[in-house]
Amino acid sequence: MASPVKPPQQAGFTVEPTAPFPWPGTKKEDKDDSLFDKMATLGRSKKKIKEVNELQAEGQHAIDSPTSSLILADISPDAYNMDENEERSMIEAESRDDPKLKELITVLLEWTNEELKDHRIIVKDIEEDLFDGQVLGKLLEKLANIKLEVAEVTQSEAGQKKKLKTVLDVVNKMLNLPRWHQQKWSVDSIHSKNLIAILHMLVALAFHFKAPIRIPEHVAVQVVVLQKKDGMLHTRHVTEEITSTNDAVGGRFERDAFDTLFDHAPDKLNVVKKSLITFVNKHLNKINLEVTDLDSQFHDGVYLVLLMGLLEGYFVPLFCYHLTPTSFDHKVHNVQFAMDLMQDAGLPKPKARPEDVANLDLKSTLRVLYNLFTKYKHL
Repeated sequence: MASPVKPPQQAGFTVEPTAPFPWPGTKKEDKDDSLFDKMATLGRSKKKIKEVNELQAEGQHAIDSPTSSLILADISPDAYNMDENEERSMIEAESRDDPKLKELITVLLEWTNEELKDHRIIVKDIEEDLFDGQVLGKLLEKLANIKLEVAEVTQSEAGQKKKLKTVLDVVNKMLNLPRWHQQKWSVDSIHSKNLIAILHMLVALAFHFKAPIRIPEHVAVQVVVLQKKDGMLHTRHVTEEITSTNDAVGGRFERDAFDTLFDHAPDKLNVVKKSLITFVNKHLNKINLEVTDLDSQFHDGVYLVLLMGLLEGYFVPLFCYHLTPTSFDHKVHNVQFAMDLMQDAGLPKPKARPEDVANLDLKSTLRVLYNLFTKYKHL
């Protein structure tokens, strides 16, 4: 057997046995090309790492900047992957600890669970339990005594959004709110578990269905809005009001004579209604108008506006109100305008919402008319 070839030794140096011999035909240019390739690849990798670091630094700067009180846990990874001019919003960490916000959430949770107890449904987290429309649909069915035509259980995101859209369409139609109110919640905002949108909707439902709860007043949260401009994340702070005063949004007022009348003396209700009908017809008859039903003839606000003009002795320009209202918005506008005229005449602010009068709430209508009767009964 031939002995292995040993590397040649020359005076002054020794070739290490671990150093590989170049194979025959290997050129120096090939080694140089390989080295350049490696250097180019390394350069691209460093550039990629630099871009990633810059993107992370951009998001971190938006979070750590003095104008923002966000914490890292409040920002989802998706917040870094935003399109140009796209906006996203979230509640500041400090606002989530606000006692009034926590009280509002607790009140709404207790009310929701009380309404759903017959269905053996317990809502523990407003954001996690209402986003897919399942529980929200059951709540709406209970409050409105209706049956929604929706699938009982939906697992896919598309199925959940379809069901949620059906539920929200019914909510928006039932509440008869002006269009700008409906912008406070949407399928996307509810499904993305946006706490502000969910609270706006539940508060509106509670007021509409006259929930026997006390809604906390002046609940507002600080919201940080993220927007991507010129490749950079910019933040701005916005105060979002969820509830104002209860007399402004239809909450519980102090009990008055009409509460007592409805609760304890319903037999005297017709006597009061006849007295008020006599009073309003005494003046409306002057322009050949007559009221026979207090329950329905004042809900569009037209007779209220005309009555104020007659009582105060002036003509109300037709462009100030809708003489033939065709929508709920028109009716609310008319009732609100009539209330403004009442306050201009020195009457106290009625303990009723324009929306309640427009929704044919008899107690609210009686409060408004009695307000007029008290001042003008001797005319």
